[in-house]
Amino acid sequence: MVDQDNPFADLGLEQAIHLRWALRDIKARRLSLAPVSDDDLRLLTERGLVEVADGGPVLTQAGLDTIE
Repeated sequence: MVDQDNPFADLGLEQAIHLRWALRDIKARRLSLAPVSDDDLRLLTERGLVEVADGGPVLTQAGLDTIE
């Protein structure tokens, strides 16, 4: 189960930081400069932070809340 306040609470610090940066890269549409791995994208999607729309990943409201 994922903590609503911190969806990365069950992960190590390094991986949590990495995924937060992935969320920021998705939000800023920097995917050509900093592509998100399939494994990271799968994890973010499973946690409800990202969804695939218009051919690419976009943040959900939960994803936006996580980085703001």
